[in-house]
Amino acid sequence: MPSGIRLAGAWSWRLIVIAAAIAILIFLVIQLRLIVIPLLVAVLVSALLVPFVAFLVRHRWPKGLAVAVAMVGTLVLVAGLVTLASTQIAEGTVGLSDRLTTSFDAFKAFLAGSPLQLSESEINTYVKQAWEAIQNDSAVFISGALSVGTTLGHLLTGLLLALFSLLFILIDGKAIWGWIVRFFPLRARAAVDGAGIAGWTTLGNFARVQILVASIDAVGIGVGAALLGVPMAIPIGILVFLGSFVPIVGAVATGSVAIVIALIFNNWAVAVAMLGVVLLVQQVEGHVLQPLIMGTAVKVHPLAVVLVVAAGALLAGIPGALFAVPIAAVLNAMTTYIAGGGWRSSPPAAVSTIGSALWQTVPQSRPGYRPTGAPARTARMRPQSIRTTRSGPARSTPSDLSAPRASHDGSEN
Repeated sequence: MPSGIRLAGAWSWRLIVIAAAIAILIFLVIQLRLIVIPLLVAVLVSALLVPFVAFLVRHRWPKGLAVAVAMVGTLVLVAGLVTLASTQIAEGTVGLSDRLTTSFDAFKAFLAGSPLQLSESEINTYVKQAWEAIQNDSAVFISGALSVGTTLGHLLTGLLLALFSLLFILIDGKAIWGWIVRFFPLRARAAVDGAGIAGWTTLGNFARVQILVASIDAVGIGVGAALLGVPMAIPIGILVFLGSFVPIVGAVATGSVAIVIALIFNNWAVAVAMLGVVLLVQQVEGHVLQPLIMGTAVKVHPLAVVLVVAAGALLAGIPGALFAVPIAAVLNAMTTYIAGGGWRSSPPAAVSTIGSALWQTVPQSRPGYRPTGAPARTARMRPQSIRTTRSGPARSTPSDLSAPRASHDGSEN
């Protein structure tokens, strides 16, 4: 058989095994999505809060107080943004139905008088088709395989699980990671520990840079809407801020809401100007922020970012689009570290959990494995002879017949 066929066959069955393992992993994640998604949210938020807690601890704050300040501060910030956006939306939607009717009638009159010469029935047909297309496309994001359940119970359970996970990551994150590392063989612990640290560093960089990019997008589009006289500029800015956590496509998708609001509440000229603002902000993000800031932080090419966001949205809806880039960045950092081989000169990871009350009931080592740094187990020496008389010869016991006999020099020890 030609060597090329043998080489292709060797690669083929290995790739099939890898694909099967990935498929099984994805299946397990889908089945446990109500646990996995809150855990991923907690890990992503903890990448921002862990440095803040460490900063407070370095300035002699008690760790419990530092964790409490970080948790409460985060909840207050999120609640404040939601309250502000809700208040602004409630005030701006007064008389919305009348404005929608007026704007739609004006739009139909514009199309009827345009060179297209569209009749009202044709306009209604096109509007119906456009609405059906929007519903079909949005179903990908709403009903993705990993989407969180829409019931209030599922959302509440996910929120509590995310907060609970975040609390313990902030309290004992290093100890939890050390416990995970000890599940691997001793020879692999240095590689696993180093790869985990590299991935965690990349995740923290991504979270901080994404906060900066989202803030710039929100300020740019929100200020542009306010200068053009578009109502609900603050909710638009908050929506753009949240949507920008999906890189590249998030700001455009949420910025289109500002264009629609400008078309409904103002006129087509203001809507076109709002479109120009959104495109300008997107160009700044795509050509300045993403290559210079985000590319340096996560080291993932913009084309790869677009592809993983699209794949995540198709596979997992909104959660997939949100977590696609950080997961890809973390995996890229971990594989690069392992392939680099720097871990070969590092000692195996040894994270101590002694002294933490949360770890009193957690096994500190696996059966059959010696903890790192522990002394080797000494062999139990059995007596080889028992003297029956003061001057008589030694008599061997039955249990010592199979034991190796030590040489005697006649000296007393």
